[in-house]
Amino acid sequence: MRKRTLFRLAAGTVAAGTATLAYASLIERNMFTLRRYDVPVLPADAEPLRVLHVSDLHMMPNQRRKQEWVASLAALDPDLVVVTGDNMAHPDAVPGALRALQPLLDLPGAFVFGSNDYTGPVWKNPFTYFLPEREYTHGTALPYDELRTVLTGAGWADLNNARTTLKAGGRLIELLGVDDPHIERDDYDAVAGPANPDADLSVALTHSPEPAVLDRMAADGFDLLLAGHTHGGQVCVPGYGALVTNCGLPRSMARGLHRWPGSDAWLHVSAGLGTHPTAPVRFACPPEASILTLIPR
Repeated sequence: MRKRTLFRLAAGTVAAGTATLAYASLIERNMFTLRRYDVPVLPADAEPLRVLHVSDLHMMPNQRRKQEWVASLAALDPDLVVVTGDNMAHPDAVPGALRALQPLLDLPGAFVFGSNDYTGPVWKNPFTYFLPEREYTHGTALPYDELRTVLTGAGWADLNNARTTLKAGGRLIELLGVDDPHIERDDYDAVAGPANPDADLSVALTHSPEPAVLDRMAADGFDLLLAGHTHGGQVCVPGYGALVTNCGLPRSMARGLHRWPGSDAWLHVSAGLGTHPTAPVRFACPPEASILTLIPR
């Protein structure tokens, strides 16, 4: 009787695990979701301004469903589009990434790159994400300059260690960005300095939301900080949240909108739209893009 009970428990556990894996890999990772947030960063009496934040596409060549969903976001008619990196996951991913982004290129936009724009993913043991210090392994080189050329050719601002201003929604917006801190390509000193007091809004971008970088952005007076990279934890525990963030950010801030501690800045971390190709699962953390409606303080 005891052996039979143990066998049933083991069989039930295996069945539950198999069903969970099937759900995470076949269903939830394709449940593309639009998040909406109101962010109080504008001057009093200012008209709202809408920012579309897209991150972590991790595009593979034949991911048509993802490409069509992202392309459909152009119908939201945002005032500004911001892309915070990790657009590709394959050497032939540029056409697919552009099928997704092309309808948005007619709008004012800006971008930074992530590690998986420069080199492709490699297989790794998922449990290594729990190690605070681990060596980053680069995969196959990716055609990031090809993607950069199309984005900048459409008029989007390349903010990899750069700073600029642009007009969007009838407002003057100052933009600052760094290249990916996760692989130590960031150079904040090259862009550092107080936010422009004549701008209606100041926005700072980074792929990986490393606290040391976010602290400097907030100290320079930037109103809104945008990042991706974390995948929101990718595999979360209901009622508990993300298990890891893959960076120095606390688990409680792995996704969504947060006030950055010790400052007036707001941080939005996108859980992103893709997954690492060797771990194509999401659980309690569906893929997402966000519309941030900026409103008066």
